[in-house]
Amino acid sequence: MTTLADPVPGGRPGEVERAKALGGELADRGVHGVVLSYVDTAGVGRVKTIPTAKLASAAAWGVGMSPVFDTFLANDSIVSTDVLGSPDGDLRLYPDLDQLTVLAGQSGWAWAPVDRITQEGEPHPGCSRTVLRHLVAEAAERHGLTFRAGIEVEWSVGQGPTEGGEFVPALTGPAYSATRQVELSDCTADLLAAFAAQGVEVEQIHPEYAAGQFEISVGALDPVAAADRSVLVRQTIRAVSRRHGFVVSFAPAVFAQGVGNGGHIHLSAWRDGVNLHSGGAGRHGMTPDAESFAAGVLAHLPALTALTAPSPASHLRLKPSQWAGVFTSWGRETREAALRVVTGTAGLRGQAANLEVKPVDLAANPYLALAGLITAGLDGLTSSASLPEEITGDPARLEPAAAAARGVRRLPASLAESVAEFRKDERLRAALGPVLADAVIAVREGEIAAVDGLDDERVAAAYRWKY
Repeated sequence: MTTLADPVPGGRPGEVERAKALGGELADRGVHGVVLSYVDTAGVGRVKTIPTAKLASAAAWGVGMSPVFDTFLANDSIVSTDVLGSPDGDLRLYPDLDQLTVLAGQSGWAWAPVDRITQEGEPHPGCSRTVLRHLVAEAAERHGLTFRAGIEVEWSVGQGPTEGGEFVPALTGPAYSATRQVELSDCTADLLAAFAAQGVEVEQIHPEYAAGQFEISVGALDPVAAADRSVLVRQTIRAVSRRHGFVVSFAPAVFAQGVGNGGHIHLSAWRDGVNLHSGGAGRHGMTPDAESFAAGVLAHLPALTALTAPSPASHLRLKPSQWAGVFTSWGRETREAALRVVTGTAGLRGQAANLEVKPVDLAANPYLALAGLITAGLDGLTSSASLPEEITGDPARLEPAAAAARGVRRLPASLAESVAEFRKDERLRAALGPVLADAVIAVREGEIAAVDGLDDERVAAAYRWKY
């Protein structure tokens, strides 16, 4: 992964020479353009594109893009903080050549995530990818930890463009049904071929619960690469689906009622090549550090929802008894718990054991979500936090006294409540830095104002095609 240890524009001759060689290889393969990609504070993927011949120039000098996008809302209106949101200034987008990928689903195009650098050659404090990378490096230096992460992607498949942006499911089969798999067979086969060509390891792809819904799980990577891959996976699903005449929605709630699209995050901490979530003396094989890491995530989870479930539509999905994980609880393989401890199958636990964080959707900027979760977990680890008693079954059915004894409480029921929790969480805000933390608050409050007075159906419609 490019570290940009010397981020001065034009100061990376090795990268420039490499970009020249890569550009030549791309041209020989019929690739005419490169998509330069990042995710803004609202969770919207933003891009600039360049001809392949300009890849070396982009590696040397970056490509200009305004910092105002840090305070764009999903509807493209703009809010502001004390340092962001004005029409002034410029940033440079520097492609990460290690992640440059020829897009099998978009003939003639390649894709690369970017780091955003100021014109003076310094990392932009609003760049969530840079913040995540620095947090991962700090965890390695201070705690000897590395991480493996994977982000599930759920999406709803609709019939071709419809009037008024309505969603009409393209599939009729029940959840997990053979009928639905056959209905989307040609498209999903092309998806698997595209992912294989792009070097994306697919664990499984299958029909899910909601109308027209599918899910894909991909192999775990380091957190920055996992966030990159989540963006690439969605880019590929959009392109291949469109070629088959479908439209897709990654919105948390395609409709106001029913199960929405999640983006559950799987995360494990490792030290010296050993998975801390397996082989320990703690509950379900966790080591003391793994238990404290999980306890830190639970403790910060109310504030974390401002990063993991950041849209007004997110709270249409976050409802009790729908496997969305809306209570501060944990349990082994308990899909109603906000934190599911995945032990894996006997014989594979050393590789497979991890934490699954449930109240996450694909409106989340994946770099911000992972940065928040790692910060929370490390806070628990450094303070030797204790996990409360685990739960089984549905925490919504616990008697109030039993819930209180286990530390089980409802997560924020609205985006406004999430923002209030985030404002109070000094540890999370400090980890993001004041520029990015203030942008998170401003954008979330802007989204709240944007849907003021709308009923749930209109909120769902407002965000149906944004992510």
